Amino acid sequence: MDNRKEQIQEIIRRIVSRDERGIEMLLTHYGPLMRYIIAPILSNPADQEECLSEIVTRIWYKIGLFDASRGSWNAWLTALTRNAALNYRRKEQALLKNRHPQEIPEDMASAAPTPEEKMLQAEQEEALNRALQKLSPREWTLFYRKYYYLQSTVQIAAELGMTERAVEGRLYRLKKKLQKLLGGEWHA
Repeated sequence: MDNRKEQIQEIIRRIVSRDERGIEMLLTHYGPLMRYIIAPILSNPADQEECLSEIVTRIWYKIGLFDASRGSWNAWLTALTRNAALNYRRKEQALLKNRHPQEIPEDMASAAPTPEEKMLQAEQEEALNRALQKLSPREWTLFYRKYYYLQSTVQIAAELGMTERAVEGRLYRLKKKLQKLLGGEWHA
């Protein structure tokens, strides 16, 4: 365990001091994890590699944002990787949709949420977090794999040694359990 902490500290130290060997170490030790997170979000291998490159560049310039007192290295790295992949996918989708840009009417309402909508969203997020804390470790893992990391049912089944039907059944029961914990219908 101490070896892993030392490894992480060495990677961070090298990147902070702008030593490119830090990036090599990052890709050697954490590249497979990062690719694992990116793959379900971006299906095109070229997009996956381009996204990984963007993530590494972001880490190079924003390594100072990592704060061990706020969470682990793995949590920071996986969140950064997941969010970057989702943003990459959104950007690509927006480019495809805007091939024929249309003017936005001046009297169109803002898409930004109102203060009331922001408050309601915060309350919903808090309720969902409380409900997620009541899940068993196995349920929590299944939830995060499917809805946070966007893994396919096939991938989850293969990696957890289950059938696809068993995964689908557990996901169905998990959604029903969360619905009950959240007090009925849930619209995210």
